Amino acid sequence: MAAPPARARADYDYLIKLLLIGDSGVGKSCLLLRFSDGSFTTSFITTIGIDFKIRTIELDGKRIKLQIWDTAGQERFRTITTAYYRGAMGILLVYDVTDESSFNNIRNWIRNIEQHASDNVNKILVGNKADMDESKRAVPTSKGQALADEYGIKFFETSAKTNLNVEQVFFSIAKDIKQRLAETDSKAEPTTIKINQQGQAGGADQAAQKSACCGS
Repeated sequence: MAAPPARARADYDYLIKLLLIGDSGVGKSCLLLRFSDGSFTTSFITTIGIDFKIRTIELDGKRIKLQIWDTAGQERFRTITTAYYRGAMGILLVYDVTDESSFNNIRNWIRNIEQHASDNVNKILVGNKADMDESKRAVPTSKGQALADEYGIKFFETSAKTNLNVEQVFFSIAKDIKQRLAETDSKAEPTTIKINQQGQAGGADQAAQKSACCGS
């Protein structure tokens, strides 16, 4: 008797690998700790290289196992983290709303993604430390939203300390990736469209419909 497929044997329907990137000190590790363990610490420990956590969530009746990689933000570690871009299905770009330079560097991080990650990787912009006093804020919400709009990605402001929008960020990107994977699965069977001499017009119409439904 043939063994059941691997996905059926597993305790989840989808395995999604996420990557947290951004400058050092923006709170990537705190966001991960808050989401995976429900805890927060004020002590700052620099991540050396790579760390990851796993949390299984439920979305639309499906069990989604999230494997979330936390990268080091320092320039000297970027050669390590680039190796992890390839396997990522979703990337969270994190900046600190009280640190304008971390926001300005988001463009550099996006360039890194374009160089090293898959073309269809999902991205989301995260302005962390939104609980801080408004007098300390250096990046207005509108500026974060404008940057996200420019790149056509979703935007959230979060606080790992107060748990503001932390769940929403991870659930949002997981939902988008699950939808993309489900669409990929449904399109896996018809890998080619055969066009014969008589049916060229019909084949072209099919191709047009196919490309139209792929647009997001």
